[in-house]
Amino acid sequence: MNFKQAAKDILENIGGAENVGNMSHCATRLRLNLIDRSLANDEKIEAIPGVLNVVYKAGQYQILIGTEVPKLYAEFEKLVNIERGDAPVELTEEQEKAAKGSIISRMFSAISAIFAPLLPALAGSGILRGLLILAVQVNLIKTGSGTYTILYAASMSIFYFLPVMLAFTSAKRFGASPYLSALIGAALLYPDLINLMGKTGNGAMTNFFGIPTVLMNYNSTVVPIILAIWAYSYLYKWLDRHITENLKLVVLPLISLAVMLPLTIIVIGPLGVYSGEGIAWLVNWLIGRSSILAGIVVGGGWSVLVSMGIHWAINPIMINNIATNGFDYICPWTFACNFAVIGMTIGVFLKARDTKLRSFAVTGLVTIVLSAIIEPTLFGLLVKNRKLWLAQIIGGAVGGAYLGLTKVVTNAFVFGSVTTFPAFIEKNGSNFLNAIIGLGISAVVAAVLAYFFTNREEKLA
Repeated sequence: MNFKQAAKDILENIGGAENVGNMSHCATRLRLNLIDRSLANDEKIEAIPGVLNVVYKAGQYQILIGTEVPKLYAEFEKLVNIERGDAPVELTEEQEKAAKGSIISRMFSAISAIFAPLLPALAGSGILRGLLILAVQVNLIKTGSGTYTILYAASMSIFYFLPVMLAFTSAKRFGASPYLSALIGAALLYPDLINLMGKTGNGAMTNFFGIPTVLMNYNSTVVPIILAIWAYSYLYKWLDRHITENLKLVVLPLISLAVMLPLTIIVIGPLGVYSGEGIAWLVNWLIGRSSILAGIVVGGGWSVLVSMGIHWAINPIMINNIATNGFDYICPWTFACNFAVIGMTIGVFLKARDTKLRSFAVTGLVTIVLSAIIEPTLFGLLVKNRKLWLAQIIGGAVGGAYLGLTKVVTNAFVFGSVTTFPAFIEKNGSNFLNAIIGLGISAVVAAVLAYFFTNREEKLA
């Protein structure tokens, strides 16, 4: 794919840089808030080499690219900045609202922009951890050896230092200094600060100039640092406007660190920890009440959330569970959805006689098996054929029910494909076996239903 040319063609067919109110990307999509939606030419954009589909969901113009979207986004961002220059853009009140998007679209956009850059590191680390567990189980590596310690550090460092990484990506999203933000995140993990807790752990007390301060352990946390950098972005922008250029080099970072670290430790941090734990507790409580029902709902409904681009609201919960507990129940149910899509493509391939439809089904199958990307099949086939979508939803729900019944977990936040199976490797060997059975159920049920729901003369819409 020629990223420069694709970025140029996309920008030209959405009405130019002046029509872009906000822009971000997630794992597979370029996400744009357009000032005037009518200026975008969907047909021309879909015809651009490398563009898989175009959807308008949750107030955002979403262009499906695939896993190479960060490269396209980098070129697209350059072009937008060059075209805009320093010229101010006059917008009406309604145009400003369109440019910003709704609160919900802004929230989803922020979540995807913060977490998307970290997904490769999270997935790679998690799979390495699964392979390390397997190596210990088959006595290839001994726990406590130098080899084990080095590989364990490689697999777990992303989770321990998650506040630093999230501080950097949050700052890029909210418009603060990424480097000062990362420093704030690193300060929360400073050994002497952690040692202040002693044996008490979370909830230990100290004081800051006489102000009572609750100490928390921030390694592997998600919510506190995102809230802290969101708050810091307002301070940073204010300081950037009011401090003269000759003093910015020293005064801006001085005030930033002197204000934000105490504010985070005294107020924002504990609030973030308790709210994050509260959300995780609520989700896990619901799962505990009926893991089968939860598996049915998530396994069957995940493709619907993906179609609307709002699945990113749930991803941070999974990442938080992995970081704090070392495992997660929700991620396997998303696998059930993906394997139901795989099954659906097999059913269509076996029944249909139209060459284009069979070819599209095979392409979707290979894409999901290798890279876990369901969007091309979702938008190219399921959205247009509700019977096949129903087959996939039922397959995902049945497989999700089994995974919920057997309480299958993953040790990493990964997207569901054959290449990410190591995420199911746990000390409990039945976890992997039950995962394979559950995903097999998803695929078989969806394949059988898709076979019966497909007409032999059906064509690709």
